[in-house]
Amino acid sequence: WAEMARAIEENYDEYDGLVILHGTDTMAYTASALSFMLENLHKPVIITGSQLPIGEVRTDGEENLITALQVSAAQTLSGEPMVQEVAILFENYLWRGNRSTKSSADNFNAFKSHNYPELAKIGLGIHFNEKALYRLPTKRPLKVRYEMDCNVIFLTLFPGIQASTIRHILATPNIKAVVLKTYGAGNASGDAQVLEALREAVQQGVLLLNVTQCVNGGVQSNLYQTGNRLSQVGVVSGYDMTSEAAITKLMYLFGMGLPVSSVKKYLDCSLCGEVSL
Repeated sequence: WAEMARAIEENYDEYDGLVILHGTDTMAYTASALSFMLENLHKPVIITGSQLPIGEVRTDGEENLITALQVSAAQTLSGEPMVQEVAILFENYLWRGNRSTKSSADNFNAFKSHNYPELAKIGLGIHFNEKALYRLPTKRPLKVRYEMDCNVIFLTLFPGIQASTIRHILATPNIKAVVLKTYGAGNASGDAQVLEALREAVQQGVLLLNVTQCVNGGVQSNLYQTGNRLSQVGVVSGYDMTSEAAITKLMYLFGMGLPVSSVKKYLDCSLCGEVSL
């Protein structure tokens, strides 16, 4: 990620837009990470790739690359870049990078943004959804944040998970934050021992961020009693962020050397369109 960000910074003033060719498996993580690292972005950074290798007869890579180049060169009537954010171009759609996730292992339409509309639909023409495009209120010089703190992990809840298992995971040396993947609208087991294990981690300074395992919707901590109990032990809501955006946002915020109290404040706001508030 740092190498990509550096290449973008070094070439930013020379080009109207930038295209990154990337493997599909971690593309949504890269798109999310770069959206945070590239502060004050006012040009398109379009990430694309293919499901079939470029050497295959039926590859989708050629069309994706050509369309990504067209999208990166698109301008408004006033001459400004049409896209001014990190986005994923795949098959027939342009998606906001930090709202995207890989949803299919074998379809050409491999990416989806379940909680935010497409930025563009691609057919015979490229039809931009201008209301959905991200715009900063003021234009400032690009600032790149290279430091990402990787002392962040996922913890997926499942029926039968033991408090002892949770304690063991949360005792990982140097851990700063955990993305807690919960049920439904942000719910967890009502097991008192599980809740106590989470409370202990919070008291020891580990930030716990609640995101749903569902692909649509988000965390509503006060909707059910079990979700409310998570809030009571100090678990922070991730609202409708994707898992990819949640973990890279934490890496970015802790990478700036911020204390937990400040990180919590930034989690409660949208930095670059990654969450609906």
